[in-house]
Amino acid sequence: MELGKKIRQLRFKAELTQEQLAEKVGVGAQAVSKWETSAAMPDITLLPVIAETFGVTIDDLFDLSASQRLNRIENRMDLEDELPQDVFWEYEDYLRQQLESGQDRERILNLTAYLYWHRSNSYGLKASRFAKEAVRMDPEKKESQWVLSKTDGHAVWDWNMSNHKSAVEFYRGIVEENPEAVLPCLYLLDNLIADRRADDAEKYLGHLRGLKNADPMMCEVYRAHIALARFNEPEADSIIEKLLSENPDSFVCLFEAAQYYAGKCDYDKAIACYEQSFEKEPRRPRFQDELMGIRDIYEIMGDYGKAAETQQRILDLLEKEWGLEEGSDLQHARDELARLSKKAES
Repeated sequence: MELGKKIRQLRFKAELTQEQLAEKVGVGAQAVSKWETSAAMPDITLLPVIAETFGVTIDDLFDLSASQRLNRIENRMDLEDELPQDVFWEYEDYLRQQLESGQDRERILNLTAYLYWHRSNSYGLKASRFAKEAVRMDPEKKESQWVLSKTDGHAVWDWNMSNHKSAVEFYRGIVEENPEAVLPCLYLLDNLIADRRADDAEKYLGHLRGLKNADPMMCEVYRAHIALARFNEPEADSIIEKLLSENPDSFVCLFEAAQYYAGKCDYDKAIACYEQSFEKEPRRPRFQDELMGIRDIYEIMGDYGKAAETQQRILDLLEKEWGLEEGSDLQHARDELARLSKKAES
């Protein structure tokens, strides 16, 4: 339904004349008449007050389809770090209604999870800021240290707090329920290897190899990481080197090799592989993962100038290849560039 017709329908339902609606919105009655006949459109700044007058959302004014509303919810969370409270409640209520309808349940569940994570992450950023200030004021106290382990992923010394047992058991169950699925097997391997549970990882790598959609190259990557988990670095290195010699033009192989080398602090090799992976990436626009890895390595090495240069490359990528002109990703990139540039100058 066109916006003008929707306004007319809502005005009739609210039992308002054109003059009464015009007075509430702050325009002349002739303007309302033009809206309803589609001779003109309301100024975008008037949409919130029009929606408020009729007790509906802005989305309701446009009669968006369910799919369009879901896209809009997802896109807004992608662009903004924090949703206003009323917007969060609106999205939460709409998603709850959609779950009750039973249609497109998988997407609604994913988006609902994203909504709650988005809210928790926005609060987590605030918690991190206050916790860091508290630690700076008195570094001998640990009241806020555990908060940073949750919000910022800081390492936890106690094994009983840092192990991935819960994640392993969750994905083990998913793998058992979906024995032909590849992705949950990869997540299971990730968590087993993170805990150096090499024997268990070896078992599920065997399962992965038997799946028709498994990538043989990735199976070898996991074999290398399992060897590293067994403290057999020479064997792990040889597996990665063999993969690189067999797949010199594969950006995926180069990226995995970069991650492997970065994980064992072989930074020069990691940077070289990241650069080659980024160069050979065939997709456009390219993702920023390789550049992020290079930037982080330079910062770890204390070369803040090169870290800032790499962050500038990330900013250029977002603006030129992705065409971003605003949004949280772009602002974060600019903030990170300013931070690194300041460190480089000091």
